[in-house]
Amino acid sequence: MKLKIAVLPGDGIGPEVTNESIKVLNCIVRKFNHEVEMNEGLVGAIAIDHNNNPYPDETHKLCLESDAILFGAIGDPKYDNDPKAKIRPEQGLLEMRKKLGLYANLRPTIVFDSLLDMSPIKEERITGTDILFVRELTGGIYFGERGRKNNDNYAFDTCQYSRDEIVRIAKMGFEYAQKRSKKLCCVDKANILETSRLWRETVQAMEKDYPEVTVSYEFVDAVAMRLIQWPSSYDVLITSNLFGDILTDEASVISGSMGLMPSASVGSNNALYEPIHGSYPEATGKKIANPIASILSLSMMLDYTYNLKDESNLINKAVESSLLNGYKTSDLISKSEKAYSTDEVGDYIVKFIQDY
Repeated sequence: MKLKIAVLPGDGIGPEVTNESIKVLNCIVRKFNHEVEMNEGLVGAIAIDHNNNPYPDETHKLCLESDAILFGAIGDPKYDNDPKAKIRPEQGLLEMRKKLGLYANLRPTIVFDSLLDMSPIKEERITGTDILFVRELTGGIYFGERGRKNNDNYAFDTCQYSRDEIVRIAKMGFEYAQKRSKKLCCVDKANILETSRLWRETVQAMEKDYPEVTVSYEFVDAVAMRLIQWPSSYDVLITSNLFGDILTDEASVISGSMGLMPSASVGSNNALYEPIHGSYPEATGKKIANPIASILSLSMMLDYTYNLKDESNLINKAVESSLLNGYKTSDLISKSEKAYSTDEVGDYIVKFIQDY
C-alpha cells in the first residue's frame, strides 16, 4: 500500500516525539512491504516565525493532498506570556480543524496493567478502563462570536450548535458504541444550557436507529466526578467542544501520564493524529519527552485511515513490551528505576517490531 502522510512536527517537544513515530513508521513500512511518502509542513509558533501565520496556505495545501496528518504539538511561552499577542500558535490548530473539516476528536483512555501503580487513582477503580471520547471539534464556544465591550471591561464568548453538527457527532458515537460494548453516554448540561437541550433531544431522536445501543444522558459535572470514582463504567462518550476538552484532559490522568495518550481528529475527507500532550517547552531538547503518545497516534492512523490492523496491533504490542521491560521516560518511573531517553524508547520499539 502507498501511504501519503503530511508531517507537522510543530513546536516544543513536537519534533522530538514525531521523529520517533517516523522511525517506527519507516520500520513498519519495511516490514510489511508498504510505500510511504512523507512531506513536512510548518504549523504553530514556528510557522508564525517563518510566515507570520500559524497555519500557512502551503501547509493547508500539503494537508489536503495527503491521506492523513501526523501532528506533534504547538505552543510557545513567548505567546502564552503575552496576553496582547494578536497572532497565537493555537489559532493555527483551530484554523486547521475548521479548514480541513476535522469535526470529531477521538480520544481513547486506556490503562496499562504494568503502570496501574502510576495512576493517582486506586488500582481497583481503574482496572479494565477502556473509554473512547468523541468530542465535537469545530463548533461550540470555541468558534462562536466573541469580543470585548465597554473599554475592554466586558467580554463575551458565544456557544452555538446546529442540529446537523450534533447529528454527525452522535452518528459517529453510536457507530463506535456498536463495535464496542454497546454503551453510549451523552454528556451535556441540559438543565441549564439551551445548546445542551438541543444535544439531548437530537440524540434521543436517533436512539431508534441504533436499538442495540444503550444510551445514558449525564450532566458534565456528574461525569467529571464519576470519571475519577469509577471510569471503567463508561465506554463511548459524546460531548461538545468545551466539555470534551476538559473531560479528556481529566481522563488522561487516569493512565498515569499524558505522555501515553493518543488522539485523532477526523472529518469527511481527512484525519489528523496527535498526542494529547502540549508542546511542553520546559523539556525541549532535553530528550526526556515521552514518545509513546505520538507512536500510539501513528498506530491509530494505520488502523483508522488505512485499515492496517496487523501493523497497528504490532505497534501496540511493541509499546506494551517497552513498558513491561522498563524502557520508560522519566514521567513513568519510580525512584528505583532507570529513566530512558526519548530516542532510546523509540529505538526499543523499533527493534521489537524488527525482531517480531
